[in-house]
Amino acid sequence: MALIVQKFGGSSVADAESIKRVAKRIVDTRRAGNDVVVAVSAMGDTTDELLDLAAECTPIPAPRELDMLLTAGERISMALLAMTIKGMGLEALSFTGSQAGMITTSEHGSAKIVDVTPGRVREALDQGAVAIVAGFQGFSRTSRDITTLGRGGSDTTAVALAAALGADMCEIYTDVDGVFTTDPRVVSKARKIDAITAEEMLELAASGAKVLHLRAVEYARRHGVALHVRSSFSNEPGTIVYDPAKGHPKGEQVEEPVITGIAAEKDEAKVTVGGVPDVPGKAAQIFEIVAKTNANIDMIVQNVSAADTNRTDISFTVPVGDGRRVIEALEAERESLEFENLQYDDQIAKVAVVGAGMRTSTGVSAQLFRTLFEAGINIEMISTSEIRISVVTRADLMDQAVRVLHTAFGLDSDTDATVYAGTGR
Repeated sequence: MALIVQKFGGSSVADAESIKRVAKRIVDTRRAGNDVVVAVSAMGDTTDELLDLAAECTPIPAPRELDMLLTAGERISMALLAMTIKGMGLEALSFTGSQAGMITTSEHGSAKIVDVTPGRVREALDQGAVAIVAGFQGFSRTSRDITTLGRGGSDTTAVALAAALGADMCEIYTDVDGVFTTDPRVVSKARKIDAITAEEMLELAASGAKVLHLRAVEYARRHGVALHVRSSFSNEPGTIVYDPAKGHPKGEQVEEPVITGIAAEKDEAKVTVGGVPDVPGKAAQIFEIVAKTNANIDMIVQNVSAADTNRTDISFTVPVGDGRRVIEALEAERESLEFENLQYDDQIAKVAVVGAGMRTSTGVSAQLFRTLFEAGINIEMISTSEIRISVVTRADLMDQAVRVLHTAFGLDSDTDATVYAGTGR
């Protein structure tokens, strides 16, 4: 008997018929002889609708109360799913994040998991029941409040439960058949990837790929959790995210592709601190101030200082939701930082090509820059790692950049990818 953790996203449980379809898959897994734990998201666009409702009531919702509101979405879907499974003849018990032992830090809206004590989940399994856990939420022992993990947090809930319970597999169900070479909503000829290394998946998730949440991939890699990304709308085998140190999941000894996939992200903004004195310690001052806002910095570029003024410009990107907060913090310290001007640009996009084969291949950068040049797409910033090249361009050119790069690196499939559901909201 295997222990399998399954996670179903909002599009997979968007309505009653979808919940019935998901329940049947869970029941089939249980009747095949497996213990099953399920982490479930809110139905469809429920979270966005609750956020919209809160914004209608007040321009700045209280973070504690917003968490209380948003966790209602997952509680609805977990209860409906448990009822449906019971109606199919199997015992099922639903648990909130706190009941399932998801212990977090006290930051509302972006809490981190610090411990998982799934005693009640284990008891449910020992009784032969399917355990249904509300994703995206937990409980802070420090503040004694309900918390949320941030968008995509249900993936992290599932992985954390799999790690704590010693699960044999964590299956992430979504509205596509697995991990694709890029978003099939943008490139219809995107190809499904049968197996991808955890390192490559981490880079894709960090660069904007929505199929798996970044924190979930990180957690899985750190705790050795095996991930299987599948569609809840079909029986296709999906994509295995694996540790290359343990070998390819199919035992294949094949050379890694140069480029595995392309990811893109619009939800970032560029901040430029202009006319900064080019002296030791000034950059440290700037980024210490930014760090106090809890903004997550991605790319950083510093220009060569002007010979006549000995001043330079420092540009960096942050999530668009953090941008205004960063600008306000820097503006408040203008006198001590001695910069001349601040610029804020939220009409940018990040496009990244990722592939483990880049370590041993030459010419990838040249091909990327040549392809974007021929498409008339200007590059504003560049960042690299061993297996990734990221560029910043205009937001309205992002989809075009993804399409031309996908074709240039030979990633196009002969057939169109299937997207079963989801609004992309």
